[in-house]
Amino acid sequence: LWTSIVTVWESYGQESVLQPIWDYMRLHHSDTLRSPLFPVILSVSSYFVLCLPYLLCDLVGEKWPAVHRYKIQPCKLPTASMIRRCIGITLRNHIFLVFPAAVAQWAWRPPVPLPEKAPMLLELVGGVVGNLLLFDLQYFIWHLLHHKVRWLYVTFHAIHHEFSAPFVLATQCIGGWELVTVGFWTTLNPILLRCHILTAWAFMVAHVYVSVEDHCGYDFPWSSSRLIPFAIYGGPSKHDVHHQKPNTNFAPHFSHWDKMFGTHRTVQVSLHSQKEEPRCEEEMQG
Repeated sequence: LWTSIVTVWESYGQESVLQPIWDYMRLHHSDTLRSPLFPVILSVSSYFVLCLPYLLCDLVGEKWPAVHRYKIQPCKLPTASMIRRCIGITLRNHIFLVFPAAVAQWAWRPPVPLPEKAPMLLELVGGVVGNLLLFDLQYFIWHLLHHKVRWLYVTFHAIHHEFSAPFVLATQCIGGWELVTVGFWTTLNPILLRCHILTAWAFMVAHVYVSVEDHCGYDFPWSSSRLIPFAIYGGPSKHDVHHQKPNTNFAPHFSHWDKMFGTHRTVQVSLHSQKEEPRCEEEMQG
């Protein structure tokens, strides 16, 4: 494996395979990319676009058996009132927190310089993974404290646990303090790790995707936890257990911190076998 990595690295040692793409972006969309508003627009638009497929799965529900069979808690589909509440909280956070922060950046922050050289492909991938690992540690500590200290839980984090069966719009059904904290780390970490600006943008999109996937409520064959070997990544099943048993699985993405601190739990028995038809009449949430 190491020999292959070195070979790839040396093959692209002179110029990154991303250079033509970066040159096009830099030369044709410079004003957009240099704007302080661009990372905000990229993050917000990625979130809503990535939510749509999972939201469609929930809206269709049992009428789409080929998809519904992968629902982790098949008897607990989100109701209209739950969807409206999450949309309302998300819009409130964006109107009163995200939008003012974006305007402040646009007004006071100078345009971002764009380096001529693109990052190496392995550099970009390594940067994204490194940022995810750093965020995983930060949020694990934050999350653990907000569950162990009752005042922190009730004041800031309880809103996210209104639903024992997470669904995609619950991803940002969070309080303002949590949204600000997550946004701060997402912005700061690429700076701490001295990442190329393209790597920082890739991390933002990747982080939005894995966050949405963690809360989607579906364990598809292409879920990250199934594609990444050795059970080092938690994915939607692990986070679903956290919403069923809130004192477990505090790390947002990976599994190593929970395993080290004894808070790791696997999928609960409520997750139905794909060969059986679930009985949902008495278990409907809402």
